[in-house]
Amino acid sequence: MTARIPLSAMPQAAIAAMMSLESHLTRCSIETSLLELVRLRASQLNKCSYCIDMHYKDARAAGESEQRLYGLSAWRETPYYDARERAALEWTEAVTQLGSDPVDDATYARIQTVFDQTELADLTFAVIAINGWNRLNVAMQNPAGSYRVGMHDTPAD
Repeated sequence: MTARIPLSAMPQAAIAAMMSLESHLTRCSIETSLLELVRLRASQLNKCSYCIDMHYKDARAAGESEQRLYGLSAWRETPYYDARERAALEWTEAVTQLGSDPVDDATYARIQTVFDQTELADLTFAVIAINGWNRLNVAMQNPAGSYRVGMHDTPAD
């Protein structure tokens, strides 16, 4: 499979805007290991093979265990994730799956017990960003498998 429109042929101002958000996320209040779990979980939900490949590789390179990555799609049923990770994954699913259910007050209340306002905003922007990338890659059929760790890194401003 080849991409319908490769990222290099996309409007570069739009890509730069998305990369600016990614640059913020490299220095935000959410730890990188948690960001990778969030990115991978959203990518699973959105069936984005390119992003699943990317964030699996990035998580492994950052030291994430195979067991935790294999169990991610069933995170509620496994003992591998702490309260902060569970809250972030619940929030990721709620924000990613807006079409099926709104983000309800009970979910928001649970998340607020684990994340402060700045962290929750950063977490939400991380979910927004990966959902955007997922939709772009799925729509353009960007093929999985070619990603190498660090190839899309953005420098922190």
